[in-house]
Amino acid sequence: MSQKNTFACPVYKKCGGCQLLNMEYQAQLNFKRGQVAKLLKSYGKIEEMIGMEQPAHYRHKVHAVFGRDKKGNIVSGIYKEGTHQIVSVEECLLENEKADAIIQTIRKLLKSFKIKTYDEDTGYGLLRHVLVRVGYQTGQIMVVLVLGSPIMPSKNNFVKALRREHPEITTVVVNVNEKRTSMVLGDKEQVIYGPGYIEDELCGMTFKISPKSFYQVNPGMAQKLYEKAMKYAGISGRETVLDAYCGTGTIGMVAAAKSKKVIGVELNKDAVKDAITGAKKNKLSNIRFYQADAGEFMEKMAESKEKVDVVFMDPPRSGSSEKFLTSLVKLKPEKVIYISCNPETLARDLDFLCKKGYQMKKGAAVDMFPFTDEIEVVVQLRWSCKSVKK
Repeated sequence: MSQKNTFACPVYKKCGGCQLLNMEYQAQLNFKRGQVAKLLKSYGKIEEMIGMEQPAHYRHKVHAVFGRDKKGNIVSGIYKEGTHQIVSVEECLLENEKADAIIQTIRKLLKSFKIKTYDEDTGYGLLRHVLVRVGYQTGQIMVVLVLGSPIMPSKNNFVKALRREHPEITTVVVNVNEKRTSMVLGDKEQVIYGPGYIEDELCGMTFKISPKSFYQVNPGMAQKLYEKAMKYAGISGRETVLDAYCGTGTIGMVAAAKSKKVIGVELNKDAVKDAITGAKKNKLSNIRFYQADAGEFMEKMAESKEKVDVVFMDPPRSGSSEKFLTSLVKLKPEKVIYISCNPETLARDLDFLCKKGYQMKKGAAVDMFPFTDEIEVVVQLRWSCKSVKK
């Protein structure tokens, strides 16, 4: 199918994270575009496949699990796919290089500070995970130390030693996760250096990123994705826009700069709180966020005969529920911009919408995750009562 890629990885066969590593990058793009085109051919055409100029080290959110190998040596890395067996990783083709270097330094500091790594089987030990987030535009860096106990000895000296090696770190947060769970982050947090968050810029907007905030792990390609979504929306300044599944409000805030009015709907209260803070930071007075089920919210809008011109929807991998899609059809916006991280569930949802009066007019695939089999797709749907199937 393709020549071997010039990138090499010593843990490629153990890790399972880079399914397409042995394929040249252009061949990866052709392969992914072909998959999407095949899935969506009944509904519309994929106009283009947008790839990266430099497809490496794009993950600006890096998570490392800490533990010990069979010889008792401290290791850090990722879980082998489908297991809780740690694959030791020194550096990763996908991960931000500064983040990887910081994780390596933390691993070296543990011994001198006599900090034990957490053992999942016994529940004994302190350091469970490290999360590093790097601002794509700002360069600000947040380090989150996930501990199995709220007490970290010599934590201030530990931070000083870490920042001596990496003065670019702008904040350090301790997150406490005392539960025996596969969840990485716990509920309790303590800021031990800096403001406890970083900021980054995307599509001309500034976003606050705290340890639990959702933010695209590949911001450079996220910007291209959102630019394409805005182009498909064709907003002129007179429209009322609804951002369903709005999360922390990224798409809605980008749309607000060009719209008459934007409504963001999200069920997660923490995400809504972050979205409201973000709108204030960006001085957007024409956007409002509501904590609600998006489907129920749209149904109430339809019952009140409220008009929405454009709906942006960016559902989880499982796609949308039939209840949500039925509510969308009742609201009947002229345009629907569907952003999907799973082309299979996108095809399923398009089947429903295209039988209810919508037609897919445009579509593009965006390579948010090079070397993996993940594909992001954005499509434009327009209302057309002629396409309703009885």
